[in-house]
Amino acid sequence: MASVLIDEITLPGGHVLAHAELNVPATLNSLSLEMIDLLQPALDGWVARGDVAAILITGAGDRAFCAGGDIQALYHAMRRNHDAGKVVDSYPFDFFEREYRLDYALHTCPKPLIVIGHGVVMGGGLGILSAGSHRVLTEKSRVAIPEITIGLFPDAGTTWLLKNMPEHLAVFTGMTGSHCNAADAMACGVGTLVADGSRVAELRAGLKGLALRGDRAADDAAISAFLQDFTAASLPTSELAAIPADLNARETLLETAARIESLAGTSPWVDRCIGAMKAGCAASIGVVHEQIRRAKTLDLADAFRMEMVIATHCATNPDFAEGVRALLIDKDNAPKWRYAALADLPEGYVTSHFEAPWPVNPLADLGSGQRK
Repeated sequence: MASVLIDEITLPGGHVLAHAELNVPATLNSLSLEMIDLLQPALDGWVARGDVAAILITGAGDRAFCAGGDIQALYHAMRRNHDAGKVVDSYPFDFFEREYRLDYALHTCPKPLIVIGHGVVMGGGLGILSAGSHRVLTEKSRVAIPEITIGLFPDAGTTWLLKNMPEHLAVFTGMTGSHCNAADAMACGVGTLVADGSRVAELRAGLKGLALRGDRAADDAAISAFLQDFTAASLPTSELAAIPADLNARETLLETAARIESLAGTSPWVDRCIGAMKAGCAASIGVVHEQIRRAKTLDLADAFRMEMVIATHCATNPDFAEGVRALLIDKDNAPKWRYAALADLPEGYVTSHFEAPWPVNPLADLGSGQRK
């Protein structure tokens, strides 16, 4: 069975709803390079066709839309490079470049893009979901930016998401690796609507009966009106509502981290987030703090170019491979980070992640189009 199922549904009136379904439920639809290479040409073809009125992306199974990238494959390639002391396997760099190209194309898609983010949504899955013009969550969605727990950073376009969410929420979720419920995901701007999870099959079937006509404004309005009928009756209690609005990245890294730690005792959820930050990769936390600061002045293409720079360093430096080893390979949950604590982290090591390691960025050709 293909890892991405491609389908085209002829709508009333003759236009087409294009549908891509991530189809590896056993791995929570984790995104592989093979899947990216199936999605990209399909998307390019649909964008070029006048008869395609809208695009739908879903995930197979009930547990997850997409739980991120296939980091085990990344781990084994990084280990080969680290052991050799040079690049002998280009997979990590190929993966990041092609993933970010896909995410940029989704963000700038000129047609309505509907993404149904049920269950677990994080990493590469969040990258796809956040690119949609119609971003559907359910009351059971669990959205996470957990990269600090594995020595990575919020990527796949999450820079753009962090830039556009309220700064205190960007700082808290990014620096603690928060797992958020549907209410909090909406507060962060991740979703445009929370649908009743028991009606997702009905929602998907109904989309295939819409009379779209290839007029972007009219079709967006028709899709939005249709989706409203599936709105969930209630949402989980917001956890992020307790985070003070004056939390920001304008202070130093240590000051910001201390502000987060001062929230201890607010709730069990906040305490778990603080615990994750304390156990997380210091370098990743420093990178997130700097990432949020720098994102303010970037356009969409530059945000992806910055991510390509950081990702290249993460694949080259030891922490990302070590974080994956501890979580998924040896499963000892005892990563040995290069810097054990934020107080030990040199500022120069953080800023080195933002210095281009090549003369020309692999994403130099991306346009400067802004998010639709």
